Amino acid sequence: MNFPLDCDSGAEHIAALPCGVITVSDTRTPETDHSGQFICTALQESGHRVERYCILRDEPQLIREQVQDWAGSLPVILLNGGTGIAPRDTTYDAIEALLEKTLPGFGEIFRQLSYAQVGSRAIASRAIAGIHGKCLIFSMPGSPAAVQLAMRSLILPELPHLVKQLHQGKH
Repeated sequence: MNFPLDCDSGAEHIAALPCGVITVSDTRTPETDHSGQFICTALQESGHRVERYCILRDEPQLIREQVQDWAGSLPVILLNGGTGIAPRDTTYDAIEALLEKTLPGFGEIFRQLSYAQVGSRAIASRAIAGIHGKCLIFSMPGSPAAVQLAMRSLILPELPHLVKQLHQGKH
């Protein structure tokens, strides 16, 4: 994967990133997927491209296969949903097994920020991020408030920097 670099005021940064968005839900449809819609809109408003989008049932094998398929051609995949502790919440387990490197700070800081909004319920979040091959993966809860928090406070501010680090020496 090779991404265009922009040079602005002498500072190198990655231009528009192609991204994939996966909503994990047994009940959402494209019309009711407010969290997935927010992720897509926020990425586009930040200058990135949503190359792929889908809604998957909360089935670990489906999630793993979709992420592995997309990871070969996309530098970023963002998932929402299935990160709690209910029996059908299996996104964390599916994603964690694929990650070659984790970014523990993402989940830690997300839960800290979430605690300020929802209190002790934040401990039930299994938000996770890491690397699979040359793909940066973020998995966050599916609630619109949680998605907005993760995107605005953590993912969008760091996305270009993290992808640049991951692909250093490839340009």
